[in-house]
Amino acid sequence: MSDHQPADRPDEPDPLEALFGGPVPPPMREALEAMGLTDLDPSQVAQMRAQIQMLMGGAAGEDQGPVDETLAHDVARQLVAQNGDSSIGESTRRDVAQVVQVANLWLDQVTDLPRPDGDGVALSRAEWVERTLPLWLRLTTPVAEGLQAAMTSAVQQQLSSFGEEGAPQIPGMPPGMNPAALMGQMEPMVRRMSGAMFGGQVGQAVGTLAGEILSGTEVGLPMLEDESVAILPANVAAFAEGLEVDPGEVHLYLAVREAARVRLFAAVPWLGPQLLTAVEDYARDITINTEGIEEAVRQIDPQDHEAMQQAVGESLFAPEPSPAQQAALTRLETFLALVEGWVDVVTAQAATQHLPHADALAEAVRRRRATGGPAEKTFASLVGLELRPRRMRDAANLWAALEDRHGRDARDEAWGHPDVAPSGADLDDPLGYVERHGAVASDLAVTDEEIERLLSGGEDERRPGSDDEPQEGSSER
Repeated sequence: MSDHQPADRPDEPDPLEALFGGPVPPPMREALEAMGLTDLDPSQVAQMRAQIQMLMGGAAGEDQGPVDETLAHDVARQLVAQNGDSSIGESTRRDVAQVVQVANLWLDQVTDLPRPDGDGVALSRAEWVERTLPLWLRLTTPVAEGLQAAMTSAVQQQLSSFGEEGAPQIPGMPPGMNPAALMGQMEPMVRRMSGAMFGGQVGQAVGTLAGEILSGTEVGLPMLEDESVAILPANVAAFAEGLEVDPGEVHLYLAVREAARVRLFAAVPWLGPQLLTAVEDYARDITINTEGIEEAVRQIDPQDHEAMQQAVGESLFAPEPSPAQQAALTRLETFLALVEGWVDVVTAQAATQHLPHADALAEAVRRRRATGGPAEKTFASLVGLELRPRRMRDAANLWAALEDRHGRDARDEAWGHPDVAPSGADLDDPLGYVERHGAVASDLAVTDEEIERLLSGGEDERRPGSDDEPQEGSSER
């Protein structure tokens, strides 16, 4: 029997030895007893031992990076399973493919942008997680790197303060123990804990979003690697409830919107990368609230990982964006507005003549966005960013005015290059943009005579015997 078994529980194993898998050195035992770890019951010991093995295993092995991707995946999938997710039958997949085919036929009548290469696909919530999680991890990694550095710094400062002359000792730490040496042992664990905390947060956010998102690109970003027009039938059915519109009409309307957005991303190769870069630029320059992190580290029980994750999450971001962030945010909001405004215009043209409740469905989509949709909440929790196309109405008015004045070809050709696409200033003055666009188009227009002259290389102007050809005996050399 161990000498350290509690007197009131002589037949139970020593919880500290059970926790660490063997004898515990006396100095370490004194510190752990002062922290109250001898009062743990067997189930708590098992849970803590699993956490310690996870953290120390990550510290001792290969660096897992700022986001625990495995944990993010597992949490998202578990949340989807808990909230309910059924596999998609073959008949539903065929129905979605046919609905998307109809949507593309309608769009062919209102835009000359080519169809995307992908087909219409029906996704379950779990399938959406699998296909979009890689991009979520990419977009959130810059924030996770900042959190990891901030947590490490907070723990370093907390430990270093105990080493100062006259400062109190770390609670439960035997006198003479070097805080710097302790930090050397703890830093890998802190990095691992930070990665696990943020991975869990990503998984929670993506798993929640999977239960609400209607289509593959509803967030306004090209979330799928291919050009599939993806619909989540279960979520669309839930959205259709209470609209007093036939569910089939709701599916068709949303399919037109999704097909239009995917068509735009496919036909304008610079647009998707610009949007994603703006999100990454915002995230990369984000300021972690180090004071809030330090306060959370001081006040939260280190045994309570859930409480620590919540406290750190609540105090994660500094309230004011930096100038670089503000520039990225302005660029992002402008592009999002332009995308959604264009989608609104072509969807209205494609759907209104075919769907009797198109206007009512457009208003339902606007209300969904205006109240802060699921995508906005997700980005706010992960990147501190409100992903809302605030100026969508201005953008829709600009596209409509451009088409009214110069035709739909001009409307779509304005996406030809980021330097000629409308800017935030153009949203302030859409009619001015329309006038300037017409002037630029006029300057760039080439007449038939100019085309003929270019094709002939101007040789007709210098052919022998012409007025411009130097004659024999001329003084021109």
